[in-house]
Amino acid sequence: MLRIIFISLFLIFFNVSDANENYFLSLKYNKVNVRYGPGLDYPIKFVYQKKNYPVQIIDKKENFRKILDFKNNGGWVHRSQLKKNNSIIVLEEKMLFNKSTKYSEPIAVIKIGRLLIVKKKVKNWSKVSTEDFIGWVTNENLWGY
Repeated sequence: MLRIIFISLFLIFFNVSDANENYFLSLKYNKVNVRYGPGLDYPIKFVYQKKNYPVQIIDKKENFRKILDFKNNGGWVHRSQLKKNNSIIVLEEKMLFNKSTKYSEPIAVIKIGRLLIVKKKVKNWSKVSTEDFIGWVTNENLWGY
């Protein structure tokens, strides 16, 4: 009994709970319904039409996850429509480089709002791909990590 009380106090004191932890996932399909509430009986609020789009998970109820995107749009999505995060959104215009250094050859300018697929992370850099290019960007001002 004393052990249970001690563990309960420890969890409360140190707030060891993943309920308050927000994290990122990506959309699994090209068409994902976002609902007003956590159930299939709730009406559809809007539809995402972009596979791999990163979303932040801010709450969960049974098989549904409450999400936010980088524009602060949100709603409820069934967990079967989500997958491990593999993408980011550019929040500030960035240069895409050939290697993970600012002294390497620039490949392209990445505009704000562009979806990038993360291939690899190394220190302060990420190897990413777009529809047209593969290269490295710094990990600053990116949404989805």
